[in-house]
Amino acid sequence: MGLIALLPDIDKQPQSVFVMHEKSEKLIPLHHHTKGQLSYVEGGIAYITIDYKTYVVPARHFFWIPKGIPHILRVGYNATVLRSLYFYTEGDDKHPFYNQLGIYPASELLIQMINFTERWDERHVTSKDENFEFLVALKQLLPQLNTDALPIMLPITDDERMQKIIRFLEKHFGDPITLQSLGRQFNISERSLSRLFQSTLHISFLQYLKTLRMIKAIELIVKTNLPISDVAFRVGYDTIGSFSNTFYTFTGSRPTSLRQP
Repeated sequence: MGLIALLPDIDKQPQSVFVMHEKSEKLIPLHHHTKGQLSYVEGGIAYITIDYKTYVVPARHFFWIPKGIPHILRVGYNATVLRSLYFYTEGDDKHPFYNQLGIYPASELLIQMINFTERWDERHVTSKDENFEFLVALKQLLPQLNTDALPIMLPITDDERMQKIIRFLEKHFGDPITLQSLGRQFNISERSLSRLFQSTLHISFLQYLKTLRMIKAIELIVKTNLPISDVAFRVGYDTIGSFSNTFYTFTGSRPTSLRQP
């Protein structure tokens, strides 16, 4: 069965861990769980939309969604394997990690532990099951593995003027765009355009463009066999060094690591 079909079953046993491993490309519409969700993205890319923000989760990264948060999940590439564990919420108040959305690079230890859970695929695992303590230990380990969530997020808006600008940037993200040239394109002064970004997206123009370029770079790395130098050029960078350093700031890893098996 697929994840969409199993959504009603996830919360049926509050004290369990529900395990789901699935290879797919799909859109899972707005929903929420009474459990916390840990998902590891293997070999692809996923997108989470929450409250006018879209978060990007590249391969070899995991995300945590706290209980009760409505979200849309899109698996954006058919080679993506999404390995998910839906955890009981007992003890979530003991560490702030469990109460905030976060995207993190996955350590080899965590990857191996999550892969081990495939033996319980599409099952509720409870304290009555053998090796339940393994899942308890996995959950308790999460706050110790990572401290800083990655800033791979693009805000979205209902503002029609900004939507037109966003569509333009989606098409021309690799061009040498400046606030001045973008203002000329839409007949808006630099000052007014800067204010528009802050008032509708709560982010600066430069930060939006940099984030958009990193997301496009992740998609190109995951979905194509282009050399990293070509990816850097396509998303507007003149040197591999500058691109690689910016990429590392956003993802905590180098571009080549997304293509590791």
